Amino acid sequence: MIQLRHKSLPRGELLEVAGRLREATAAAGALFIVNDHVDIAMMVGADGVHLGPDDLSLESARKVAGEAMLIGASASTPAAAKAAVASGASYIGCGPAFATPLKPQKEVIGPDVVVAVTKAARVPVFAIGGIDESNLGQLTSRAIRRVCVIRAIGGAANPEAVTRRLRAMLDA
Repeated sequence: MIQLRHKSLPRGELLEVAGRLREATAAAGALFIVNDHVDIAMMVGADGVHLGPDDLSLESARKVAGEAMLIGASASTPAAAKAAVASGASYIGCGPAFATPLKPQKEVIGPDVVVAVTKAARVPVFAIGGIDESNLGQLTSRAIRRVCVIRAIGGAANPEAVTRRLRAMLDA
């Protein structure tokens, strides 16, 4: 699964990038998620959209997108995960599991809270935040097998090799 997340790109350029990524992910047989923008996700035929607390509500997104589109939500507590699922979330992004320079203001919840959220939600839960090869074992040792990574791959000298190693760790 690939998620397009770019907070500062003008919407027209975001639409262009989303269209190209949709073509690439479709050719690869991968799911494609657009962050924040239900309309752009729908225009390019994305598989889903991920919404944060300041975006369109889950209920409104579900009305616009229908049942076929995956709609993700962020939740860092079991109660928030339950509420998101009740509001129509197809999956949960849970974190930050570890410290991350992308969101330094967010309090780290740690692997044990990710486990608690996973147990509370009736939908797939993806750990996010600061995950890399050095700490992924802290999640897999707790049976967490769904993760989101940005910096570990995006900042790697060899993104493909890192992706393959992370995938092997998840599959072990």
